[in-house]
Amino acid sequence: MSKGNFEDFLGAMSALQKKGKTFVVVTLVKQIGSSPQEVGARAIISADGLEYGTVGGGKVENRAIQEAKKMITEKTRYLFTDWNLQKDIGMTCGGVVSFFFELFEQEHPFHVAVFGAGHIAQEFVRLLLKLDCKVSCFDPRREWLDKLPTSSKLTTLCTEDMAGEVTKLPERSFVTLMTMGHGTDLPVLIETMKHRDRFSYVGNVGSHQKYLRLRNDLKQAGIPEDVIEKFYCPMGEDFGGNSPVEIAFSIIAQILRTKDQIFGRSNEAST
Repeated sequence: MSKGNFEDFLGAMSALQKKGKTFVVVTLVKQIGSSPQEVGARAIISADGLEYGTVGGGKVENRAIQEAKKMITEKTRYLFTDWNLQKDIGMTCGGVVSFFFELFEQEHPFHVAVFGAGHIAQEFVRLLLKLDCKVSCFDPRREWLDKLPTSSKLTTLCTEDMAGEVTKLPERSFVTLMTMGHGTDLPVLIETMKHRDRFSYVGNVGSHQKYLRLRNDLKQAGIPEDVIEKFYCPMGEDFGGNSPVEIAFSIIAQILRTKDQIFGRSNEAST
């Protein structure tokens, strides 16, 4: 693998790690006779299939993809295997290839995406930063983002296209919407619900009346009925008053309860 290709390979690994994706690196380490690739060829495979590179294409690569997916499912750390291309793979060439498979299992950090930086978000983000989590906050208003505290746990982005940030979020993020109003919540919510299976939680600040309106808008946007059921509005547990800090507490309580249900109870809430 050339220097340029190796840098591309490392870049592909880094991109998948930032997304929180588990993947397998497959390396051709030995060959006897003819084979579709040279020793040193690498491929990166996730549960979605081939992400980068190649170890031969066709039948041999398909077999490698299936083996990698099995490793991801079974959480197998390493695998070294020899394949006779004719007997084991069904190819006409009679070479033998040896592959080394290595699983890179990503921890899924507790990540909360906050769309909006207004009064509730100001309290909400401050409370989140007391937990062991990462927080991203998006808003088109720089002056509101600048009011948030500085923390290594917090990333802020001033953008008019908040909906465009949804697919960039790490998998299994907890997505919260508390923007300036319905008109700015809705595009983000629609984009989030299009990818609902990527996220652990989706919630929107609002009343029951707003919930009914959002349901109708999501339906008009073509979101399936069974997916529409999978978001909270009003967001938060049913306790406390209507002050921003009490609403923020109730949202965090709901998120922590959901996190425990998905990942199991842990000590993640301590710092």
